[in-house]
Amino acid sequence: MSLHALVFRRVWIAILLGALLSGCETVHFYSQAAVGQLKILAGRKPIERLVADEKTAPELRGQLQRVQSIRAYAGAELHLPVGKAYGEFTQLEGEYPLWNLIAAPEFSLSPKRWCYPIAGCASYRGYFDKADAQAHAGRLRAAGYDVYLGPVPAYSTLGWFDDPVLSSFVDWKPSRLANLLFHELAHRRVYIAGDTRFNESFATAVAQIALPDWRRRQGIPAPAQASVAQARKINGLMVIARKQLEALYASDKPEGVKRQEKAATLERLRRCYRKMSEGWTRDERYAQMIEKTNNATLALVSEYQSQVPAFKVLFADSGQDWERFYSAVEQLGALPKAQRKARLAALSKRAQTSSRKVTGPSLHSETCMSAAN
Repeated sequence: MSLHALVFRRVWIAILLGALLSGCETVHFYSQAAVGQLKILAGRKPIERLVADEKTAPELRGQLQRVQSIRAYAGAELHLPVGKAYGEFTQLEGEYPLWNLIAAPEFSLSPKRWCYPIAGCASYRGYFDKADAQAHAGRLRAAGYDVYLGPVPAYSTLGWFDDPVLSSFVDWKPSRLANLLFHELAHRRVYIAGDTRFNESFATAVAQIALPDWRRRQGIPAPAQASVAQARKINGLMVIARKQLEALYASDKPEGVKRQEKAATLERLRRCYRKMSEGWTRDERYAQMIEKTNNATLALVSEYQSQVPAFKVLFADSGQDWERFYSAVEQLGALPKAQRKARLAALSKRAQTSSRKVTGPSLHSETCMSAAN
């Protein structure tokens, strides 16, 4: 059996599993996923061959060589299972391979979950077809959900396939490219089915821990302190908004009052960000996220960030030894979900105790100029 036929067979096995467990809409979802995945896999070209080919554009060759270096570092220094992942390149037909849909109820910050036969349940749904994603987003909005729909430049198949480098991210700046590859490769090392927050926070932590040493070895300067401080302040505003909304949603106030106070909180968040970012060299990704903030986007940020401090403490507890760290993460992932959550909460509390308090604009003030908590 040819490699392409084997890949085709594995994809369609996934579709059949999904079809047996789901209704017509989900069968359509798996069908579009299979077609999209097959197109990406069919377009792969070995990076080694592209680097050696004189016809390859110099800019692309340089970026692919950087990918090779990042892969080598991830395998040797981070002990990540690189294998053949990101050893090939695919030129996409469009700008992005995938569109992710995240949804949360009107008065909740707990994201809607979708379940899959291989990866378990997750807090997002990825579409290769943007029109399909928009149609599903429209149905969810009509049902009263807050929705976020955004492009995804890269994703991991969790080792089911050898994921290629995609044209959607190959030209990124060095640190951002390394961060992405470390994150996606981390999913191949540890993945706990049904716990998106655990998986994404773990992968984010791996990348954040690894980047300073990788940058030092590459002779790449660390981010400017001003940029780091700005990111912390933005995250602080998002955390405060989330806490205020959680308290509001848990209250016994009438729905009409909750709706009004929710709108006021989100508008205050946007106003505070605009005030806080005056004079900054603004990152449009932050600006767009803030302007679109709703329950779904706050849930998304929490999924990727909320447990990162806990994993960093666990890395320190593991003597900053990657294999010991991964073993500790796997043991944590094997716990029942309630125990896992409690253990991560305890680690996060330790991280908060040891962290330095950052002051700056706060969401608690109408003028956003009081000291942050």
